Amino acid sequence: MNEVEIKSTSFAEIDKAINSLDAQKKKWAVLSVPEKIKMLLGVRKNIGVYAGEWVDLSVKAKQLNPKSALTGEEWSTGPWAFASTINNYIHTLHAIHDNRKDQLIKKVSTRKNGQVIAQVFPNNIYDHLLFNGIHAEIWMRKEVNTQNLLGTMGVFYREKDPVGKLSLVLGAGNINAIAPLDVLHKLLAEGEVVILKMNPVNAYLGPVLEKIFEEFIRADFLRLVYGGAEVGGYLTKHPKVGSIHITGSERTHDIIVYGPGKEGRERKAADKPILDPSKKMTSELGGIGPLIVVPGPWSKADIDFQAENIVAAKLHNGGHNCVASQILVLPRNWDLSGELIDAVSKKLKSAPPRIAYYPGAAQSQKAAVAAYPDAQQYEGEVPRTFITGLDANNPAEYSFTTEFFAPVYAQTFVEGGNASVFLENAVNFCNEKLHGTLGATLLVHPKTMKEYATDLDKAIAGLKYGAIGVNIWNAIAFQITQCTWGAFPGHTANDIQSGIGTVHNTFLFDKPEKSVIYGPFRVMPAAWAHGDFNLMPKPVWYVNNKTAHITAKRITRFAVNPGFKHLPGIFISAMRG
Repeated sequence: MNEVEIKSTSFAEIDKAINSLDAQKKKWAVLSVPEKIKMLLGVRKNIGVYAGEWVDLSVKAKQLNPKSALTGEEWSTGPWAFASTINNYIHTLHAIHDNRKDQLIKKVSTRKNGQVIAQVFPNNIYDHLLFNGIHAEIWMRKEVNTQNLLGTMGVFYREKDPVGKLSLVLGAGNINAIAPLDVLHKLLAEGEVVILKMNPVNAYLGPVLEKIFEEFIRADFLRLVYGGAEVGGYLTKHPKVGSIHITGSERTHDIIVYGPGKEGRERKAADKPILDPSKKMTSELGGIGPLIVVPGPWSKADIDFQAENIVAAKLHNGGHNCVASQILVLPRNWDLSGELIDAVSKKLKSAPPRIAYYPGAAQSQKAAVAAYPDAQQYEGEVPRTFITGLDANNPAEYSFTTEFFAPVYAQTFVEGGNASVFLENAVNFCNEKLHGTLGATLLVHPKTMKEYATDLDKAIAGLKYGAIGVNIWNAIAFQITQCTWGAFPGHTANDIQSGIGTVHNTFLFDKPEKSVIYGPFRVMPAAWAHGDFNLMPKPVWYVNNKTAHITAKRITRFAVNPGFKHLPGIFISAMRG
């Protein structure tokens, strides 16, 4: 797949890298905030220099047509996400240094049960202009109140004499910003130096990241290493590694914690880990993502547009997303459910063709078809697949327990004569029947949202997911990194599901429960005809957006060097999508 094969790092080289990092962990921990900001600005500048190379390598590895609008995904979930996150961290670090954390949050509210909600997006004029119609909140854990909220922000920066720690980050292989974003979190939120092991699937990106992080590497605050399971196993057991973060699969997590094979499974059952208990381990491991459609007075245009929304949540990055929508949850008694299923089927069939590049995708699709022989299959190297009419009352349903890292989508019905009853049943179904808690999405008509406001609020509160999208795919919480990214709190090592801990969260809240992100039910110009004067065009992550590659490239340039001069070009391209 790549012209240059990335060689595995030898154990001797790993030891040398770890010793260099370990020697500098204290220096990084106590480095002044202005110095850290200066280094981050250097990284951002380098992103601007190497963004094109980054995207070209990603496009080639994922076997995309270089002229296809789908290449916009590589801009948006690559250098754009990385550069904008640096901007978010710099904003927070300035506030910490100037002792004005209270100015970071634009709005704080409290639910009737006392739960504190902090609005974290939009945060400036650019957010309002570029993402008009979107806003995001972080809902805090029950121990947080309005009096102690500020005290939960940037906890590391209140340590008087931090000793420093060396962290191992095991990078993801699918979305190319994940690894560098996880590195940033460890460096900036937790004050740890980092050894990053690139995933073999996207190890081709390592040399570019080494150039982008040049100053951090030169200062011995970061090292990149390469290899497969053997290298990963050596790193996780290394005595100088103080913490571990993995973005990957539940299976890989369990091997690290309990060991491989039958003995590992037995240790897991007995909860007897082999991992050194002094090594703090956090993880983001995917899961079965539901997309819940609330019954309401949808028009034919609404059905068509929301079918695009639904299919984008499945097919983005070819379906190789830990937070891809996997289960479409529809109301059985809604007279429009059949029309929506037909519209989704047509959009799946007509979506732009692409190679299912991720290892195991073909096997995953074949296993799904074996479980559901009547599934609809559409053309493709790995056929896009739609499974309908699943039994929501069957807790052992294959699609409810097995993540499809492939272009495979499933649908089920939940009872409910009106939005109130349906929402209650849908929340219970998702919480009780589906494996994992990374993200969930709700689609709600504005009239339904107004009429059933109390029921919707109860549903959002009741969904045990780390990121919840309302009229917007919840994965946008990954892109808007003021939000938290990770599982709903409460998993344990021997029932890990979607993982433990969060990343991103650039306001550095220490006790978040989940992020909730809201988008418009319709975008312009259709929205204007219904009295919603948001400025949002067709979202750039829609797989049928015709100018996504141009828009995302332009927004990346903006993120690297923010300024109003970029906005006209961004708007013109976005309106043509």
